[in-house]
Amino acid sequence: MAKVESFELDHNLVKAPYVRVAGVEKNDKGSTVQKYDLRFLQPNQDALPTGALHTLEHLLATYLRDELDGIIDISPMGCRTGFYLIKWEEDSPEVVAEALEKTLQRILDTEEVPAVSQISCGNYKDHSLFSAKEYAKNVLEKGLSRDPFERTFA
Repeated sequence: MAKVESFELDHNLVKAPYVRVAGVEKNDKGSTVQKYDLRFLQPNQDALPTGALHTLEHLLATYLRDELDGIIDISPMGCRTGFYLIKWEEDSPEVVAEALEKTLQRILDTEEVPAVSQISCGNYKDHSLFSAKEYAKNVLEKGLSRDPFERTFA
C-alpha cells in the first residue's frame, strides 16, 4: 500500500498555526514540485466551518499568487484545519509564511470575495467573508510558526 505523507504525521504533536514542508517531488526532467501544510487550527480540536473554509480558499487562491511565484494549487484539507499549497520549485517555510502573513493581512482589508457566482463557483452560496476574516485574524494574532512541532518564528 502506498504511503501518504500526511497520514504519517502525528497530528497530536503538531502545534498550529504553522507552515511546514509536507513534501518535495522531483522528476527525471529536473522539475520540482513542493507541497506545504498551511495549518490554521489545531488538529482534532477545531475545524473551519465550510463557509469560512470556502471563502478562505477563494481568497488564498487569488491573493497568495500575488505574493508567491509558481503556485499550482491551494486546496482545503479534508479535516478542515488548514490548506495544502502546491507550487513549482522549492521555498523555505519562512518565505511561504511571510507570503501567507501578507495574504492574511490583505484578507482582513478585503470587502469582496473573488469568483462567487454560479458561473465561477460550484457552491457559490456557501461563503462567509466575516468568518474568513475572523480565522485570518486568529492566525495572525497567534503567529505562524515556521516549525510544526515548536512555536518558532522568523
